[in-house]
Amino acid sequence: MLKKYALIIAIGYTLALVIASLAKVKDVPDLGISFADKIFHFGAYAMMTVIWFNYFFTLKMTTKAESIIIAVIIAVILGMIIELLQGTITESRQADFNDVIANNIGILIAAVILWFLPTKDVKKY
Repeated sequence: MLKKYALIIAIGYTLALVIASLAKVKDVPDLGISFADKIFHFGAYAMMTVIWFNYFFTLKMTTKAESIIIAVIIAVILGMIIELLQGTITESRQADFNDVIANNIGILIAAVILWFLPTKDVKKY
């Protein structure tokens, strides 16, 4: 059942992340953690990697390794594009190299977990 919606989920999550990353932010609650933003970046990009992996591995004719590589490439490129856009087209946001590092650490951790996580053979259509 979830396989049927894998592409919609992947695109929807990606669009939500892009919108959240480029929207003007007002009155963000202070969590009392100085690096809370980096934790968000880590988690958001780890999740995006897992979601895109799920799409490619369950619905496309790709191996587990190919699915991980494609998901990583998508997440890394999107993360860099968003940071560039934050520095060029938004007035309320700024590009931050540390955000790129947090994104990529989240992507890398997700890829390693996916690599070592046992997977069942998925019936390809």
